[in-house]
Order: sequence, then C-alpha cells, then structure tokens
Amino acid sequence: MEFTSYFKDEKACIKYFEQIRFKDGEYCPHCGHPKIYRMKNFRYRCADCRKDFTIKIGTIFGESKIPLQKWFVAIYLLSTSKKGISSIELAEQVGVTQKTAWFMDMRIRKAMKQGNGKLFGKVEVDETYVSGKHARKDGFRKKSAVMGMLERKGNIKAFQIPNRQTHIVFDKIRRNIDPSAIIMTDEASVYKKLPKMGYRRAGVKHSQRQWAKGDINTNSIESFWALFKRGYHGTYHTMSKKHLQSYIDEFAYRFNSRKSEMSETFENVVRSVSQSDKLAYKTLTK
Repeated sequence: MEFTSYFKDEKACIKYFEQIRFKDGEYCPHCGHPKIYRMKNFRYRCADCRKDFTIKIGTIFGESKIPLQKWFVAIYLLSTSKKGISSIELAEQVGVTQKTAWFMDMRIRKAMKQGNGKLFGKVEVDETYVSGKHARKDGFRKKSAVMGMLERKGNIKAFQIPNRQTHIVFDKIRRNIDPSAIIMTDEASVYKKLPKMGYRRAGVKHSQRQWAKGDINTNSIESFWALFKRGYHGTYHTMSKKHLQSYIDEFAYRFNSRKSEMSETFENVVRSVSQSDKLAYKTLTK
C-alpha cells in the first residue's frame, strides 16, 4: 500500500527516476551536454545536439512504451519475492503479456548483476547442480553446476561453472576470496589443494554424517542452495543454461539485500538500472 501510494502515477515515477539518474547533474544521454529542456509528455531536448529523448533512453528500460510505473511494480516484486516471481505471475500483477513480463524480468536481472569485491573472514564454499529430471545413469552430465561462496554474516557470490575441474574452481576462488580468508568446505578432494594456493582451509566430512565441527560447517551456503532450489522448482520450474547466471544473480542480490529496508533495496536496483545499457530482446533469444 505504501509503495503504490508513493508511486501513484507516471509523473511521480519519472520524478523519482530523475532524482536518481540526474543525481550528479542533468545531461543529454546522446552527447553528454549538461543542459536539457523539459517538454510536454515527459520528453526532454538537448540544448546542444537538439535531440529529443525520454528519461528511460540509454538504460535497461530503453525506449520501451511500458509506463515507468509498471516497471517500478515489476522491480518491487522481483526484488522482494524470496523465491522469485514467474513471468506468468508478473504479467498478471503488472498488466502486460507473459512475453513482455519475461523480457522485463530479464532486463531487471541484468541490473542485479554481482559486483567484483572480494570476500573476507570465514568463507563457506560449496557447489550444487540444477536441472530437470534425469536418469541415474547420466550422473551429473546433464545438470548445470553452480558454485557459491558465502562470507559468514555477509554476502554471497555464486556463479554458473562448466564443471568442477580444479583450475575452474581455483580461478573462481582467486578472483572472489581474499587470501587472508579461512575457507570452509566439505570433503571434496579439489579443496584439499587450497593450502598450496596460500589459503587456510577447514572442512567437514558429510559422507561420515559430520555436519559441523565447532564453528566449521557449510550450513549457511547450503541454506542458500535450498532457497535457490525452492525458487527453481516452485516458481520457475526450469532455467535454461543460457540464462542460468541471470537467475543466480537475482537470488544472490535478494540474499545480499536481506538486511536492508525495502525502500533501500528498491532504490539500489533502480540506480543500477539507470547505469546499465539497454538490452535487446534479440540478444536474449538468439
């Protein structure tokens, strides 16, 4: 109720987006000139190149004819629904077609892309596999591997990986975990080589029903996997390999925003949208 009351019409949404996009001063998205004119029907004109534009141009919103108010409702729903929201449900809530809702979903997920900072302290590392049903004889061959790293009482980073080969796992660790960290894992043999990389490692043996040894465990990262899989099976039902990372980014973003107020989370997503380039439908479907 508070959300819909604040963004009661298109004018209120545009004013809000203006404050975020022009936080450091107004500019023309075509040429960067600092002086623009406001015209009728929420359009602008550059004082230098004389080109017209809307507040959405040059962002993930693009020159979409969908009102900003509907975009904001979609951002709110995707950033606050713990297990995500399907394009069918989003279409009903926002009032667009399922195809349009899917396109909106994918654009918003682009704004939820994970950052490049490193994790410190005690970091739990684990992998999981996702896909539809498969024959036992196929093993994990038809499944998609996902690797996660969770800083205790902090953020998570998660990535789609082609397989669990040592060089792939270690590359992700080097890029995302500070060498001063203590890495907590299960008994997977790949992690036994971590000390040679300069990392301290502590592990538990799940095969022997050892889930924790003092404060050594991977319970937090496994809780994230459980949430991710509930969303996978209960909300989305399937995720293509092509777009799997976008879904992972979505769940990681919500997890990392779990301690933030809704208004702060919403503003952060909108700010990211304002700084992201447009995304063509053809790019997503080809």
